[in-house]
Amino acid sequence: MSHTATAHQPLAGVRVLEVAQIMAGPTCGLMLSDLGAEVIKIEKHPAGDDARQYQKPGDSALPPSFRMINRGKRSVAIDVRLPEGKAVLQRLATRADVLTENFRQGVMERLGLGYEDLKPLNPALIYCSISGYGRVGPMAGKGGFDLILQAFSGLISATGEPGRAPVKPGFSVADTNAGILAALGIVSAYVHRLKTGEGSRVDTSLLQAAMQQTYWLSANYFSSGVDTPPLGTAHSLIAPYQVFQASDGGIVIGGGNPKSWRGICQVLGHPEWDTDTRFDHPQKRIQHRAALEGLINAELASATVGEWCERFDAMGVPAGPVHTAGQALEHPQTRAVGMVIDVPDTGDGITRAVGSPLNFNGRAAPRTEPAPRVGEHTTAVLQESGFGADEIDRLLTRGVVAQA
Repeated sequence: MSHTATAHQPLAGVRVLEVAQIMAGPTCGLMLSDLGAEVIKIEKHPAGDDARQYQKPGDSALPPSFRMINRGKRSVAIDVRLPEGKAVLQRLATRADVLTENFRQGVMERLGLGYEDLKPLNPALIYCSISGYGRVGPMAGKGGFDLILQAFSGLISATGEPGRAPVKPGFSVADTNAGILAALGIVSAYVHRLKTGEGSRVDTSLLQAAMQQTYWLSANYFSSGVDTPPLGTAHSLIAPYQVFQASDGGIVIGGGNPKSWRGICQVLGHPEWDTDTRFDHPQKRIQHRAALEGLINAELASATVGEWCERFDAMGVPAGPVHTAGQALEHPQTRAVGMVIDVPDTGDGITRAVGSPLNFNGRAAPRTEPAPRVGEHTTAVLQESGFGADEIDRLLTRGVVAQA
């Protein structure tokens, strides 16, 4: 087999069928794969995962976005709309530990591949669904998309600059978090199975994943009945705690406790701010945030981001530069903690990827194999799952499965 799990990875030996596409489900699969699981990506025949088509101008072959979250997986192409295709997936499920899916509510059930269909075939199976709005409630049957659920959950309404139109965060909060939560649920269900031998149904949704990000927004609303307005980079409960402007760019400074606040006053050369009646209490600093921002920016204009970071670091004040994604990816600290990894050059010049955010005993061993072509591993996986050569040939000839 092409996967390279090692014994120190906690999920080595776990087989996952990823009947999921685009982002939320594949993010879950990537999390599990980087922990050692063998993830077999079950793709529709002939097109495969819809995300294979998400190309921007200048992309060739597989889009970088697809390769990023599908590295190290194996692809099996099946037309599950055909009775024989459904039977193939059912048979694969009997040898799997986990199945993940992120289709609209009811799709897998109509195909005869829902949890209640597969549970009798494999009572130990952990079956994880990621939906748009959840499995119950008046909107359970509605499809979900990251942008729509960010808006629905209130995240977008609290993002952006005061007095301007709402802004979507520059990344897929609902999709990514749903994948991470699904992986957490699967691992928890696996612990339960180790104790009891029982499989489980796990489910989460983009709605739940987005709402889970609103802890402090919700706290503000529940305590006051008032929604948190967009504050740019500022914090609704802390000031100063936002982006400021040095002579050559943005710098974030956090005055989240009295010690940090006094340190900011000292570094900026204004110890009297600590006793200024506008700023001598955390709530007053929030009330007079605009005035405080103007005073801080006026002082920061005299030196560079790097110079100020050194001064704040020496005083123990939380501060840091506002990086672009590229600057963060190229930073030596990012490489040191394993968040940028080397991957094989597949001929398109892409030789790096984002690594695993988890270490075990000081080690991480994320997958470095490239993302698969549609159906690249169909024959190999079927052979490993007990299908005979004649049986595989018949399935290929009839178009039930496909081999790249």
